[in-house]
Amino acid sequence: MNPLDAFWHLSNFFLPAWVVAALMAGGAKLLWRRELKALAWRRLTVWGGWGGSAGLILALVLLGRDGKMLGYGLMLLGISLPQCILSFRPGR
Repeated sequence: MNPLDAFWHLSNFFLPAWVVAALMAGGAKLLWRRELKALAWRRLTVWGGWGGSAGLILALVLLGRDGKMLGYGLMLLGISLPQCILSFRPGR
């Protein structure tokens, strides 16, 4: 595998986490406009993306391969938890 192939391989592995994190951040900002006014869309996306990436890596370590439904469930959990904590924590 040459370096360009490796780059695309890793990009395609992490892309679902970052796209879903961006969509969830946008949806949260749209649904809870007043409550999340002070919270930046980019901050929600970055924290969700890192959490989703960690979920994908954990799934790869636990399951030994990519693309299983449990892996995508871990990705969604990794995206949702940081965004919920940032959005609805007390004292925010």
